[in-house]
Amino acid sequence: MEAQLTIDRHAAIGDTHDRLFGAFVEHLGRCVYGGIFEPGHPTADAKGFRQDVMALVRELAPTIMRYPGGNFVSGYNWEDGVGPVEQRPRRLDLAWMSTETNEFGTNEFIDWCRATGIEPMLAVNLGTRGADAARNLVEYCNHPGGTAWSDLRRAHGWEQPHAVKFWCLGNEVDGPWQMEHKTAQEYGRVATETAKMMKWVDPSLELAACGSAARNMPTFGAWEREVLQHCFEHVEFISLHTYLNNYAEDMQSFLASADLMDSFIEEVVSIADAVAAERRSSKRLMLSFDEWNVWYRTRGKREGRTVPGWPVAPKILEEVYTMGDALAFGGACISLLNHADRVKAACLAQLVNAIAPIMTETGGSAWRQTIFHPFAQMSNLGRGRVLRAQVTSPTYSASYYDPRGTQDHHFAMPEVPFLKSAVVHNAEEGFLTLFLLNRSLDQSLSVRADLRGLSLAGLERAEQLQDADLEAVNSASSPDRIAPTPLEGIEISAGRVCATLLPASWNVIRLRLD
Repeated sequence: MEAQLTIDRHAAIGDTHDRLFGAFVEHLGRCVYGGIFEPGHPTADAKGFRQDVMALVRELAPTIMRYPGGNFVSGYNWEDGVGPVEQRPRRLDLAWMSTETNEFGTNEFIDWCRATGIEPMLAVNLGTRGADAARNLVEYCNHPGGTAWSDLRRAHGWEQPHAVKFWCLGNEVDGPWQMEHKTAQEYGRVATETAKMMKWVDPSLELAACGSAARNMPTFGAWEREVLQHCFEHVEFISLHTYLNNYAEDMQSFLASADLMDSFIEEVVSIADAVAAERRSSKRLMLSFDEWNVWYRTRGKREGRTVPGWPVAPKILEEVYTMGDALAFGGACISLLNHADRVKAACLAQLVNAIAPIMTETGGSAWRQTIFHPFAQMSNLGRGRVLRAQVTSPTYSASYYDPRGTQDHHFAMPEVPFLKSAVVHNAEEGFLTLFLLNRSLDQSLSVRADLRGLSLAGLERAEQLQDADLEAVNSASSPDRIAPTPLEGIEISAGRVCATLLPASWNVIRLRLD
C-alpha cells in the first residue's frame, strides 16, 4: 500500500501548548502510595518520593499534573491532607471503596511537582463541598500571608505560596457514579459561583469547567451548552474525558477509535463557539482533555474495580498494556497534536500503576509499560507548530463499540485511513517531526512526504514501535520487551521524504532543517 503527505510550512493548525503533554495523579489504588510516594523504598528520598519512579517520570516528560482526582476529589476534604501527618484523619473513600490515610496531601504533591519540574493542576471538590472550601484552598495555596489560611500554610512549613494557576472545577459531575452528581443547571450555577470566588482570591487563575464525562453520555452536547450558558464568562477551559477500548476484540476497529476522539474535540469546539456566538463574544474557550488513555480490561463494573474490606492503596485498575494498546494510544497522541489550536491542556490518566505508563512493585522495581513510549516521544519531540498535512491514504471500514457512560454505543466508521499522522515544525530548534501510525494489521505502508517551504538538512532520528505479537507486554522480568527500535531505509531528497512503515506500527521520523 502507498500513502502520501503534502506538508506546507504555511498551512498550520496551531502551536502546541506545554500543558498539552500532561498527566494525572489520583488517590486511586497504588498511584500515590507505592507509586510516586513510598517511604522506606530503597530509592526513596527524605520526603518518601521514589527516585526510580521520578527518573522514569522525567523520561516520560509530562508538563502538568492533575491532582487529587478524578472521582476521588468529589468526596475529598482538602483540609484532611495538610498539617502534621500524625494528626491527619483516616477516611473512607467512597470513590474506590478504600481507606485514605491522608499521609500524602496538597503540600506533598506540590513538593513532588517542584522536584520533577512539573506544573501542578489542582481540582476542587464540587461534589460534597462547594465554593467556600474551594476559595479557602486557593487562599491556602496562593496567598502570600497575613490571613488565616495562608498563615496556616506557612505554619505547616511552606513559607512561599504554591502559585498554582490551573484549576479544575470538579470532576465528571454529569456522571451518576459521582458523589453528589448534579444536573447541568445545578453544576453550572455552583461552577459559576466557585469560579467567581476563587478568582476574587487570585485573579490570575485559569479555570476549567466540567464537560461531559464521555461523548456517549445521554446529556452530551446539551450538558456543555447549559453549563457554559452559566459560566462562560468565568472560565477559560471546558474539559473532555475519553478512554479507548477493545471490548469487541476487533483490533482493526480498535486502532480506528482515536478518530472518534477527533470528532469529540470538534463537536465540543462547535458547542463552545456557539455559546460565544449567542453572546456576540470574541472569547474562545480552550479545551482541557484532562483524562484520556486506553482502558478496558479492568474497567468493568464497580465490584470488579474494588477490593472488599476498605484496604489502603489496593491493587486495582492495574491495566497491563499490550503492543496493540500502544498503537491505539499512539493514535490518541496524534489526535491531540492535530487539535493543538484548541486543546491547550491534556492529562494522560493516570501516571503510575493504575491505568498507567509506569508500573512498580511495592518495595521493588519500576518499569515502562508499552504506552510509555508513544507518550514520551510525543512530549519530547512534539513541541512546536503543528502543520495541516494533506493526507492521501487507502481506507478501511470499522465498527467501534463503546460502553463508556450510561449507555452503549456502536459507531460505524466507513472511511478510516490506514495512515494516521501528525506533523510538528519546531522552527526554533530547526526540526520537523512526523508521527506516523500504520493501522494495517498485515500490510506495509509506503509513505511519501512532499515538503513545501521547508529545506531539509538530513535525518536526525527515526524510530518504530512494532512487534509481530500484538499481545506482547512489558513486565518486571522483561521491562523492554516492547521498546522503540531504529526505523531503517529512510530516503531523503530535495523536498521529499520516503519511508516504509511495517504493519501495525507506530513511527517517529525527526528531520533536521536548514
